[in-house]
Amino acid sequence: MKKRKLANSGFEVAPLAFGGNVFGWTIDEPTSFRLLDGFVGAGFDLLDTADIYSTWMPGNKGGESETIIGKWLKQKNNRHQVLIATKVGMDMGPDKKGLSRKYILSAIEDSLRRLRTDYIDLYQSHQDDPETPLEETLSTFAELIKQGKVRAIGASNYSGDRLAEALQVSERLGLPRYESLQPLYNLYDREDYEKNLEPLCLEKKIGVIPYYALASGFLTGKYRSEADLSKSPRGEGIRKYLNERGLRIVQALDEVAADHNSTPARVAVAWLMARPSITAPIASATSLDQLDDLIEATKLQLEPAAMELLNQASSY
Repeated sequence: MKKRKLANSGFEVAPLAFGGNVFGWTIDEPTSFRLLDGFVGAGFDLLDTADIYSTWMPGNKGGESETIIGKWLKQKNNRHQVLIATKVGMDMGPDKKGLSRKYILSAIEDSLRRLRTDYIDLYQSHQDDPETPLEETLSTFAELIKQGKVRAIGASNYSGDRLAEALQVSERLGLPRYESLQPLYNLYDREDYEKNLEPLCLEKKIGVIPYYALASGFLTGKYRSEADLSKSPRGEGIRKYLNERGLRIVQALDEVAADHNSTPARVAVAWLMARPSITAPIASATSLDQLDDLIEATKLQLEPAAMELLNQASSY
């Protein structure tokens, strides 16, 4: 498998990342372990999670995903085989959010404890914090890198203007820069990324690891009518895709999948991996069959005609 450089982080990653948002939410610990075994066993290495996963589940308080990954790392004793990407900044409770120096220094200790590791490969700002100066956030990350607790930093959910500003601050003050961006990007959700972020990422050689590669499962082709929304706990989040454009995209995925003896999910992920600015899409799986689909996607080469069909069907 050909690995890809993640900007100037020093990391070379397989072209697909596993999204840990499902751990402790739609799948339990034993299932999570089986999927992690399958993913790493197939030669992949980038695991993406966040401290907030999965506070939205009744009874959860956050940190469930990191805790499961930490238990798995301890059981397998394979920390050196994987790259752990986690995030800080979203609301974890009273006085537990944002990107201030005080909060980051506290939050990373919690993440390290849950992950049962003494360093995080890629520590990401989960969302912009307009109330904290970029200098404060980036200088705090610099401290953590100097201490060996973090190897590289990334940003998630930043606007193009704020990412550009953060890069300028890093350059001006000689601070570590965001080496990666984690935006919402898939065949349906294209416009914001392609207009406002992609040109900057290409110009500055920022690695891009988009989330919701399958648009919460819509691009698997499983949801084609409102009646299908009950098929998954995530179903209600898919309603917004059930429109003329969404169904046109699914039809194009069906066509390309039939031509390649493949599946819509594989084609949707292969389209992302073929985009010039993308390092490794992030996708989740809740079963070994779904994981196999994702792994097969990395072997699928889409010719220009297939890319053009998909681009046209999803044009905005």
